[in-house]
Amino acid sequence: MDNTKALVVAPHGEVALPTNLPAMLARVREEWRSKKLIERVEKLLPVDPSSACQRLLNASIHDLREKIQIAGLDIASEAATQQKLPTVAKAEDIEQYTTTNVLQLAYHMGLLSRPAWRRLKRAYDIRKDLEHEDDEYEASDAECIYVFETCIRDVLSQDPIQVIKLADVKEIVEQSEPSVLEGLALEEFEHAPEPRQRDIYRYLISVSLDGKKPDIVRQNCYRTLTCLHDIARSNVLIEVAKDFVRRIGRKEPSAIEFRVAHAAGVVPYLKKLQVRAYFEGYWKKLSSTSHHWSSHGSHRTVLADLEEIDGLRFCPEELMGKFVEWLILCYIGEPGGYGRGINRRVFYSDIGAPICLRILQISKLDSNFVHGLRESSSQVRQACSNKHVARRLEHVIDATGQ
Repeated sequence: MDNTKALVVAPHGEVALPTNLPAMLARVREEWRSKKLIERVEKLLPVDPSSACQRLLNASIHDLREKIQIAGLDIASEAATQQKLPTVAKAEDIEQYTTTNVLQLAYHMGLLSRPAWRRLKRAYDIRKDLEHEDDEYEASDAECIYVFETCIRDVLSQDPIQVIKLADVKEIVEQSEPSVLEGLALEEFEHAPEPRQRDIYRYLISVSLDGKKPDIVRQNCYRTLTCLHDIARSNVLIEVAKDFVRRIGRKEPSAIEFRVAHAAGVVPYLKKLQVRAYFEGYWKKLSSTSHHWSSHGSHRTVLADLEEIDGLRFCPEELMGKFVEWLILCYIGEPGGYGRGINRRVFYSDIGAPICLRILQISKLDSNFVHGLRESSSQVRQACSNKHVARRLEHVIDATGQ
């Protein structure tokens, strides 16, 4: 916004008022309007803009103190410790915080974005100058409007966030029937500060991996993780990934560990050696099962986990060719037209083929990967010497955008 165009030029050198002042002040939350903050500011601004700016900024800092308490003293205490701020053990400790520390604590608790934090710091610097102004300093129109816009946009117009508690999550998932976080609970998690998100995430992962917990509760936690990983903070995912790295160590990740890591969205943060070990183990299981249509009874079991972890999206490049070849051979099948299937031109696994195609589609393969395999794989090339089988390969190429 061009602040110079938002002013009404005042006569005789008096302070110019912003033309959009009523709309700007109308955005202030009702609780502050009921405290007559707006009335006092409107009266002060034409005659003493410095005091009007100070009133707004003081109200903003008071508002942030209340929001910090609403978010939770446990979160405030952890953030304060991490940032080497004064200890927060009780509500009174926050009241003793300086304005600078309030702004920093609110930012590190996730109550302010980084741009909002920086804007408020600049607004506070302006307010300090106003508080100690003398004949050499007078607030400019642009400075007054900056303080007004910042305080109202970043604090006084923003409702306090309702932070979801770990106990709330436990109540939702520890049910005897399918239940996940949804609606308002998801929104509260998305806006929850990093420490709260991390505690919830660690609980859900712990229960998902705990074989002693009831299956329905584990499934609820697992499904909830799939709902949260897109809205969890990146630092939360990184911290949780560190837990997984330590848990797995040098051993091959189990199927459930990798599935939970995928549901939590932390597979990209695991060590490459751990991801490779998982896919090497999976290949042993897959290669021991024939892709032939007559093994259709085993295909759902052997392919289910692969589909659930987004197919081959995280498969190391050096193993990719083996997996894709198996999946293609399972899908395209072999020439038919004999025995009890005399009217069926291609024999393929009715169970495995659809799963294989879905896996190939979600794997986001490199361009022309499947097309190239038709030339490099003798098994695929031989199978496609039959025109009906070759058509099924063309369908794979079309379906995967190859």
